[in-house]
Amino acid sequence: MKKICFKLARALYSTSQNTEVKICVIGSGPAGFYASQHLVKHIPSVKIDIYEKLPVPFGLVRFGVAPDHPEVKNVIHTFNKTAENKNVRFIGNVTLGKDVSFKELKDAYHIVLLTYGAEENRQLNIKGENLHNVIAARNIVGWYNGLPENKDLQINLSKSTAAIIGQGNVAIDVARILLTPIDQLKNTDITQHALEVLSTSKIKEVYLIGRRGPLQAAFTIKELREMLKLKNCSTYWCDSDFVGIRDVVPQLARPRKRLTELMLTSLETTKPNADYNKFKPIFFRSPLEFSGSTGDVEKLKLCVNKLEGADILRQKAVFTEDVEYLSCDLAVTSIGYKSLEVDPAIPFDSNHGIAKNANGKISDGVFTTGWLATGPTGVILSTMSNAFGVAEYIVSDLKKCSIESKPGFASVEKLLEKRGVQLVFWENWLKIDAYEQEMGKKLGKPREKIVTIKKMLEVAE
Repeated sequence: MKKICFKLARALYSTSQNTEVKICVIGSGPAGFYASQHLVKHIPSVKIDIYEKLPVPFGLVRFGVAPDHPEVKNVIHTFNKTAENKNVRFIGNVTLGKDVSFKELKDAYHIVLLTYGAEENRQLNIKGENLHNVIAARNIVGWYNGLPENKDLQINLSKSTAAIIGQGNVAIDVARILLTPIDQLKNTDITQHALEVLSTSKIKEVYLIGRRGPLQAAFTIKELREMLKLKNCSTYWCDSDFVGIRDVVPQLARPRKRLTELMLTSLETTKPNADYNKFKPIFFRSPLEFSGSTGDVEKLKLCVNKLEGADILRQKAVFTEDVEYLSCDLAVTSIGYKSLEVDPAIPFDSNHGIAKNANGKISDGVFTTGWLATGPTGVILSTMSNAFGVAEYIVSDLKKCSIESKPGFASVEKLLEKRGVQLVFWENWLKIDAYEQEMGKKLGKPREKIVTIKKMLEVAE
């Protein structure tokens, strides 16, 4: 866009009622909604269109937050206010790269903000990863949270032991859901099909396996505290994993110090009950191979690691010659996600699974925020901070540029109509929302999520 005098630009920007600033946001998860919240507040005469590939909004809040964490989903109230702003429009059931191209959006809008997140599982790339009952954590989370693509997940919980590779919050969420008494889950918004399978589960023992040590554990204190307090469940630590750990506690920053002290206190005071379920975090182990004689996973080969590096919090795990074998009937890989290149016109870093950007800016008029920009790190609060920062960058950029007329949704709507795409607007989503809540009431739950896109579109109509 043509550069103009800063003072003139500010005057144009602050008084421009004739030329609307048209922005499209791709993705209706936390990053997309938080960015929209900031933009609609700080840009006069803005029109924001939030496109979502599913017929339903909220992304990770709907499909990633554990069903027994309803308080985390309270951010939806804030998102609702943004969606109901007269200058914001939600457009669901539109897939970038399939229903509409990146170039078509660039031609239609002054700003394209990409926030579509990370939806592909990272692979271990080890032998046996394709055995039955070796399942990515993201797929299990999608299964119990109602993500349409995971509704038919084939998971076998008929035996006793599960091994989860990874020690982040997603890994500990899956461990907690597997070990939580069914009576505590049945009144949440967990999907009915998952609830039925979990009600017959024979899983009694869950390992949480990390390649580094307690000082590098990725789960947060809140999630660990929940596990330690879980009904009818005992936590088993390995004493040798904590050798020398207490000596370095005084050197730690407060968040890491509190987490480490909680682990040490649990190690020293917990008296395991043999009749309870077993939660077993183990450290300094890396998976080498899954094996099984019948096509199902039966055993996990682990390498014993040692840590190297001067910085105790950033030490790297290095293989030793020692190996161990762990029997397991379910193996869950929870080693992170990466974003997809949904349109070849979007500059993309395939190695890191993110859109190429500098502090959120991809090119003139094109920005990104959330996990597509940063990789899958942090919690909703950090996503909010990042989204607000990139939104402010957009505000600043617009003040330096002239605003030429753009067609916005008017042109995109015509393209989608020609292509036979059924659009789901906010009022359509509210029909789905009401339907799910009504179905939930019949089951004593806050909602029963629709798990097929076809049914979502039927209800939206």
